[in-house]
Amino acid sequence: MRRRTLVPALLAVLVLFAAPVLAQQPLPARVPRVGILTPAESDQTPIFEAFRRGLKDLGYTEGRNIAVEFRSARGNSALLPRLAAELVALPVDIIVTDGAAAARVAQEATRRIPIVMGTSGIDPVALGLVPSLRRPGGNLTGFTLMHGQLGEKRVDLVRTLAPEAKALTVLVNPVPGSDLSVSMIQSSARTVGMAVRSIEAATPEALRALRPGDLLASGNPPLLVVGDAMFWNNRHTIVDLVNAARVPALYPEREYAESGGLMAYGAYVPDNFRAAAGYVHRILKGENPADLPIQEPVKVELIINLKTAKALGMEIPVSLLGRADQVIE
Repeated sequence: MRRRTLVPALLAVLVLFAAPVLAQQPLPARVPRVGILTPAESDQTPIFEAFRRGLKDLGYTEGRNIAVEFRSARGNSALLPRLAAELVALPVDIIVTDGAAAARVAQEATRRIPIVMGTSGIDPVALGLVPSLRRPGGNLTGFTLMHGQLGEKRVDLVRTLAPEAKALTVLVNPVPGSDLSVSMIQSSARTVGMAVRSIEAATPEALRALRPGDLLASGNPPLLVVGDAMFWNNRHTIVDLVNAARVPALYPEREYAESGGLMAYGAYVPDNFRAAAGYVHRILKGENPADLPIQEPVKVELIINLKTAKALGMEIPVSLLGRADQVIE
């Protein structure tokens, strides 16, 4: 009888002393989850490396105090809606988008989860994503490359590169909103007496299916590549094609010139994604994306690859060389 009485008593004492100890154990903190919606083939690219560096500088370590969920369309924009729905269903706390098409799809998928554009090659106001850059007012903010508004300057550069040209070829990804960029280029080209011919490629496979002859036309017109996230992620394919066609070309970002392209005029994309990490941090700390202005690039650079010019037997006007921020020799 004594043993039967003693065992429950001992258990009661153990529970009594253990309860305060258990109560003192801190609950595991919830790790914020960031989704990245991109048309890229891989998460190992300069822009995502820059994003990770930005997070690290702010005290975040993947797998410890932040989780990053990649959803990649691998060049097929038609997959973006399904991938955006996956991020919303997880759910993630913030979605970071790569390109205007991804930003639009993300906003269509959710009006609740904050969205930070890492980059947009199309004016988000003209695209209807926000009412203004200074005060976006909804769940979407971030950074833009403002390619459309640089169209006039790019046409001027092409005209200087090929002063005798009467026409201009434009390579464009026909995603929603790309017609805005093309129409701005057409308007600028008309003012200097140049006709515009468009070549469309919506996937990496479509880019690889193009042949050098597709870029050639009467008078061997120069080429202008319209800024696009899928294009940027497949820039080596584009540069190889254009160089094989031996046409003078202007690209939308410096990475094209670094990859062997003749000339590039635009912002440095990894800077946008590093800055996007800062917006992610601010939103996680409680700021409202509606109050964070969409920022335009601080610096736009003209990069000329003189090595490529020499290999292609092309002469770069001295006036362009004098305006270049960097000349690759």
